[in-house]
Amino acid sequence: MNSLIRHQRLIILLSLLIITPLGFFSKSYDGLFHRWVNDYSGDILYEIFWCLFVFLLIPTPKAVNRIPLWVFGVTCILEVIQLWQNPVLAEIRTTWIGKIFLGTTFAWWDFPHYFLGCFLGWLWLRQVSSAAARN
Repeated sequence: MNSLIRHQRLIILLSLLIITPLGFFSKSYDGLFHRWVNDYSGDILYEIFWCLFVFLLIPTPKAVNRIPLWVFGVTCILEVIQLWQNPVLAEIRTTWIGKIFLGTTFAWWDFPHYFLGCFLGWLWLRQVSSAAARN
């Protein structure tokens, strides 16, 4: 079992090494469909990132189904919090890390992309889990 988790975590780390730069690149992409890529593909990649990151910490079979639901819920709460213009939150949002974690502007259109990202994250976790089990 220990080697299974080790193998699973290796796959997750490799996945994070792919997803993370793609997420950052999506914010500066200037090609075809750049507006959608800049505004929404990052939402999808953000959800997948968090699914993988939490699965790295909690690599259990039950977590495969629970993590995407929790990631979706927390991300939706963070999106709604963007409507609250508290001075402390506004100050945090002026920093790069604050923009990454809290966001800056509320958009209804983010929610379907969060859902899609969590769905793809769930599929990814299933693949990671089954690939690790096969080896």
